[in-house]
This record gives sequence, structure tokens and C-alpha cells, in this order.
Amino acid sequence: MAERLALFATAARGTEDLLAEELKELGAKRIRQDRGGVRFMAALDEALNVCLWSRIAMRVLYPLGEFDAKGAQGLYDAVASVPWEEHLTTNVTFAVDANLKDTEHAHSGFVALKVKDAIVDRLREKLGSRPDVDTRNPDVSVVAHLVKEKLSLSLDLCGEPLHRRGYRVRPTPAPLKENLAAALLRAAGYTGTEALVDPMCGSGTIVIEGGLIARKRAPGINRSFAVERWPHLGVRAKELLADLRADARRNERKVEVPILGFDKSDEALEAADRNVKAARLGEEIQLAEGDATKLPPLPEGGGLVLTNPPYGDRLGSGGQKGMKTFYFKLGDSLRALPGWRVWVLSGNPAFESAFHARPMARRDVWNGPIPCTLLGYRAPPLPPGSKPVLGAPGESQEVAPVRPEHQDE
Repeated sequence: MAERLALFATAARGTEDLLAEELKELGAKRIRQDRGGVRFMAALDEALNVCLWSRIAMRVLYPLGEFDAKGAQGLYDAVASVPWEEHLTTNVTFAVDANLKDTEHAHSGFVALKVKDAIVDRLREKLGSRPDVDTRNPDVSVVAHLVKEKLSLSLDLCGEPLHRRGYRVRPTPAPLKENLAAALLRAAGYTGTEALVDPMCGSGTIVIEGGLIARKRAPGINRSFAVERWPHLGVRAKELLADLRADARRNERKVEVPILGFDKSDEALEAADRNVKAARLGEEIQLAEGDATKLPPLPEGGGLVLTNPPYGDRLGSGGQKGMKTFYFKLGDSLRALPGWRVWVLSGNPAFESAFHARPMARRDVWNGPIPCTLLGYRAPPLPPGSKPVLGAPGESQEVAPVRPEHQDE
């Protein structure tokens, strides 16, 4: 049996259970949710499959250990105790990404520098020379996480975070991260076999992630991973990833359902159009100008409406009162769509009452530093004789479990 690695996948807060479900589907074993991510076991091919296919993970880390690290010298000594010669050679480049919480150190840059010094000093002692630092595109990415006086050290299999799919060539203000958009789609039960609409699509992240799901396209198909350049695993990782990528391309499917994005802003639609084309989903996704409070007729048969409306004053003057008025009109518009279940990510506490509808499900999530609530609303019944818009014959729609509105988080 292939050796299994103990790994940790990070994710947006509030999406850990969704990531755990996804990892199970991708073949991970001994899955355990933790704050900010999921711990799991995987052989190298399974770990690479996670890197290639995970829509929800931000990073996939190979933990090297946890250490007591009091003061600058304690930090240095903890790092120097790791056998870095097992992971690095003098011919590779590396970089250190440090993040801190409630520590005695004021700056992450200082911690990253101390970690770097300890690594190069140990390698110089063990190997006779040291590797170079490359902060832009390192072969090996070292992640240092310091909470109070507890230091965690890991190697990042992915390098660049997984949410950077490569299609966001034209961002807009306050864009939704790709992995969070994918998590929202999963929470709403979207599998790519029903119509999808985002009435405030912005730069197009939700519809693009929906298009990737509908197309059954691996989100990491067009990027490389840092593990391919690791000195001791890189050659084998390249071979395995070549097979995994080829298999992923063979198993893509034709999109059989409408995927629509609307926005009032010409600038947002231009950005969304460029991003959709960069994602090679120009034939699968349709974009059009539209006011979310006065939507044009949608395809008959219903489906999923998922959107992330503004949280503050970006709609113009009027402040919180203006936002409440907008949310009220949005509720009138979206709740009048027979067969369309509506899911909304809200970062404004006033949204739920102003939307004036009781959600069937809710989920607390974090959009970066912003605490938000994902609210799900039942679809009004379809007119007699109507049929839901579904995908290819024989495909069933699996709905992910959601928390009832009255249940505690």
C-alpha cells in the first residue's frame, strides 16, 4: 500500500464541513474538520487529485510539526530543529509565508526572516551551502503559523493558493474569492444539472464556478503546483499529475443547462465577459445587462439563483436606509420566480428582515474578514404542466445537506 501523508487543507471559515465532504469524494481518508480547514490522510496520487480537483480548499499543506517558540531565539531554535535537508537541497529556491495571531512579535516579516535564517543556517551546516530565496515563484513554499507561542510549520503542495484558477484577468471592487463561490454553490446543492442565474454577477465568479461544475472541469487543470518542483517528490508528482490531467480532460461534459449572469454596471459586465472568456466558458455562460430588482424573464422550469449583493453603500446615496429599500425590492423580484430557489450571501445584518422572507436554511461564513450569512429560500411552485430545467438524461441532482433555519450552528 502506498504511504499516506498527513495533510491539512485550508478553507474559508464556515465552509470546513463542505470541504470535508468534497475531500471524501476525492478519495481522502481519516478526515477531521478543524478551525479554518480539514485534516486528512492521502497517498501522493490522492493528494495531487485534491490539488487538481478541490474547488473549496485554499491551500493543501504538508505539516512538519508544532513547536513551542518563545521569543526570537525560541522561534529560531524551533525552526532549526527541523530536518530541512530532507525537504530542500542547495539547488532549489524557497520562500517563507508567515502569519501571526496574538503573538509577541509585531510583524510577520520579522517572523518570516527568522524562519528563513534558521533554515539556511541548518542547511549550510548539513549540506555545506544554502539554497536561494525566491519570493515570487519558489520551488518550495514554507508556511509558518504562529499563535501566541505555538509555531506550526508546513510545506505548501500548491504554491499559489488554489483559488487563483487563472481566469480572473479583470477584477472588480470587492470580488468574491473563487473557492468561496464554489463553496456557496455546493451549500446550495448545485451540481451543474440545473439552470443557474446570478442577477448581480459582478466580475462573474459565481457563474464561472458554476460553469466549471457544469462542465465537470477540474479547477486546477490549467495551473502547475509547487510539489512538481520539490527535490524528492517532484519527478513522481509530475508523472502522476500528467495522468490526472489527461483523465480530467477526457471526462469533461457538455453543459446542457442555461447559466446566466446579469449586472447593471457596464464595467462589471465587461470584466465578467473577459473572465468568462479566460475560463474558456464563453459558449456555456451568457451575460446581459439587467437590474436585479427588475429581472427579465428567466428560462421556464426554474433552477438556482445564487447571488452576493452589496453589503454597504456601493449602490449610491441613502446609507443603510437605502440598502434596506434595495433589499426589499430585491426580495419582491427574486421571490416572484416560480421554480427558482434563491440563495443569497449577505454581509449586512439588515438584509434578512428587509428581504421579508423566512429562509429555509442558513450558514454563517466569512468572506475574507467579513462575517456573512448564506440564506436559502424555497422556490415558489412551478405553474401546472411545467417541467424543471435539468441536464443530460439520466443524471440526478444531488442536494448537499443544509442546516434548517431554526437549528444552532
